[in-house]
Amino acid sequence: MRLRKQLSQAQLAWPELSDSYVSLIESGKRTPAPSMVALLARKLGCSESYLLTGVTEETISGLRETLGYAEIALQNGAAAEARIRFAEVLTDPALADLPALAHEARWGHALALEATGALEEAISDLELATETLSPLSEPERWAEVHTALSRCHRERGDLAHSIRVGEDALDQLTAAGGPWTDTMVMLGSTILAAYEQRGDLAYARQLAEMLIERAEAIGSPRALMAAYWNAAWVADLRSEAREALRLSERAIALLGEEDDPRNLPRLRAVYAHFLLRVHPDQAERALELMHRAEREMDSSSASTVDIAYCLMYQARAEIVLGRPIEAAALARRATDMLTDTAGMAIAEAYTVLGDAQVRLGLREEGVAAFSQAVEYLEKMEAHRPAARAWFDLAELLGAAGQADGQKAAFQRALACMGL
Repeated sequence: MRLRKQLSQAQLAWPELSDSYVSLIESGKRTPAPSMVALLARKLGCSESYLLTGVTEETISGLRETLGYAEIALQNGAAAEARIRFAEVLTDPALADLPALAHEARWGHALALEATGALEEAISDLELATETLSPLSEPERWAEVHTALSRCHRERGDLAHSIRVGEDALDQLTAAGGPWTDTMVMLGSTILAAYEQRGDLAYARQLAEMLIERAEAIGSPRALMAAYWNAAWVADLRSEAREALRLSERAIALLGEEDDPRNLPRLRAVYAHFLLRVHPDQAERALELMHRAEREMDSSSASTVDIAYCLMYQARAEIVLGRPIEAAALARRATDMLTDTAGMAIAEAYTVLGDAQVRLGLREEGVAAFSQAVEYLEKMEAHRPAARAWFDLAELLGAAGQADGQKAAFQRALACMGL
């Protein structure tokens, strides 16, 4: 910039600086303080950011505009469009000199990838994002990124990795010695969800109680919502359906105070699911809530996994209402959406599909669907859910007159429980 302005070092320096100081800056032997950067920018007639990065204000403005469009698209449910926009920012060569903007783009791109079901690519982006973060200097963003990373591993079906990533990140945050925050409770709740899916109910209950205690100490609606939400699932897995409904009611009441377009429909669907479990006579009301949740998910950053779960809940409601044809169609939609995942969601989708097919008199198809569910569950080492699926499959095989298969399925159920 000095040469472009046809200034000597002495001319640029005068009267505030020495020409030797300008020389040291230009040779890379001195890093000017922010006040000096501001002074030099005024003298050279350019922006401070240009002196620091070599990127013009016009370029930065253009990148921020594209990033803004991408974020709006993601929030409005246009995840595929958001993915393209975020990728456009990430491929701009100027981003190499803009680390904060690069991190923002990578974070948004990862969420868009997750929302479209590209979990492996989302994990790759999130892992790159963690490399530039520190639990000491950026604890909130550290927790936020590791929450997403743990969640993506869980949605892929790698529960062990999900727990390890989450616990390592939380350990580093607690080792820093600061107070617990909303984002730490959210991270802990994500870890809890992986323990729930694996069937480690004793530890899951302890962790749920600890998170509720931490959330109540913080007192924020967001922290309390996350703690109650996951505690509800623990209660449900312990066959305490009424307690699960009560906790989900508390969570949804808290979320009503927050502007959270992704989590509100997810929690609404979960609440409707528990309502159906406790009050099957209210199946129509539960189904109405599920339809509302699905519409809200379609216009938010909800992922394919979120929407698939909502479809499964609807299928279960249709079964309760005596409409297995509709239930089978919904469950099939869910399995089709989850073809690129191998987590709990697709296992549950095949379980619901199998149930609907049996009620339609399609026993062979039902056995095949339950067998698919069991295969996914065992790959995940989700022992307790796998045992439940094996038990359901055993009863189905018995009803079909396949005694040997029924016996083998009961044995597998016992093995999953360590018996």
